[in-house]
Amino acid sequence: MEMHIAIFSVGILIFLAHFFTKFFEKTRIPDVLMLVVIGLIIGPGLQLVSSKSFGQVGHIFSVIALIIILFESGLGLTFSNLKKSAFRGMKLATVNFAATLIVITSLSMWVYNMRLIEGLILSSILAATSAAVVIPMIDKLKLAQGTKTALIIESTFSDVLCIVMTLGFMQMLKYNEMRITMMIGGLISSFLLAALIGATAAIFWSNLLSKVRRLDNNIFLTPAFVFVIYSLSEMLGYSGPISALAFGIMLGNIEILHQIPFFDNFPVLKPIQLSYIEKSFFGEAVFLLKTFFFVYIGLSIQMTHFSVVLAGFIFSVVLYFIRVPVVKLATERMVTQFDSIISSIMVPKGLVSAVLVAVVVQTKINNAAIMEELTYSIILFTIVFTTILVFTIEKTKVKDFYASFFQNHVLEEQEEELKENAANTLKPEKTPPPPTQII
Repeated sequence: MEMHIAIFSVGILIFLAHFFTKFFEKTRIPDVLMLVVIGLIIGPGLQLVSSKSFGQVGHIFSVIALIIILFESGLGLTFSNLKKSAFRGMKLATVNFAATLIVITSLSMWVYNMRLIEGLILSSILAATSAAVVIPMIDKLKLAQGTKTALIIESTFSDVLCIVMTLGFMQMLKYNEMRITMMIGGLISSFLLAALIGATAAIFWSNLLSKVRRLDNNIFLTPAFVFVIYSLSEMLGYSGPISALAFGIMLGNIEILHQIPFFDNFPVLKPIQLSYIEKSFFGEAVFLLKTFFFVYIGLSIQMTHFSVVLAGFIFSVVLYFIRVPVVKLATERMVTQFDSIISSIMVPKGLVSAVLVAVVVQTKINNAAIMEELTYSIILFTIVFTTILVFTIEKTKVKDFYASFFQNHVLEEQEEELKENAANTLKPEKTPPPPTQII
């Protein structure tokens, strides 16, 4: 593609992204689907450009998009919501991983005659829920903040869980031994230490912000620092995405530090919040990166064998079927029907699955080629299914079908009534005025 055509395409794409966002608000047809379709058309369809044309830059861009999306979403999470929803999110990720492991392993052994260990590797790759897809999508839906927080935590924690378990199963294949304690230890250390690195870095950065703002063109320095923290976590063997999310959460709740007496003993420490302009800039950056990320996902899809594509379709449908009992098991009945329904369709795969299957291909294990094409097919179908279901659930009777599985959950109308009753209970009763004495 010639340079002037490429630049023209970038400009048109940004305008289309704004149009798709407004189109979603009016029709509930997700902009994510439109962007992926554009990628499919210019990539596998017309073959104007392919992911190989970007080389290593394409993968770096995908990681940058993930970092910024996680960081910006963390800024909007409060500690109170985290306290209520973090456990639910991790429980959802764990139950979903276990269900995917059982079902997809069995399916892959039956369809492709894979060995047990190969099935476990494939299923651990496919258990990851893409944060880069989930976060922009739920941001536009009318969900309870607790549900949004739980889904963000689930998608981020599932990345860590799937990475650790996939590498553990590959280690098992290589040395023909299972090291459960090492895998569990790696999972816990990757999550907790990564979160500690991100939170500590946020406290450090918030104390530097007053000095950083004196520099020219300083608004880019915060995301640059997030990149450094992400890379540091990865180099130490911990989870970079968790560090990026923890950095955003801590920086978004930095005012809580002023309530801790410890900081009164150190007058030098003066943590401050991000300004409205800085937060707006990060929102614009997420919008821009999200636009190109989903187009890149579309043109990265590799589907050459119809039988594998068909298998990818079947595997994707199975993933959506098992998600319903997973949500029923992992969430409380007080979660509204609508929130439960949306949680049960948030199964999109993305960057982590693509990266993990690339690692598997490099090891040249048996059935690696099938795993790669199958994973790419499932990435495409799950993104398409999720975006279509988001639209149809709000517009058609598909919602009634899903609602039949969550009949014991609170209805939206009941939740509003409960909130209203709670608000009225908290209001002080008005004492009637004393009777007027007639003289």
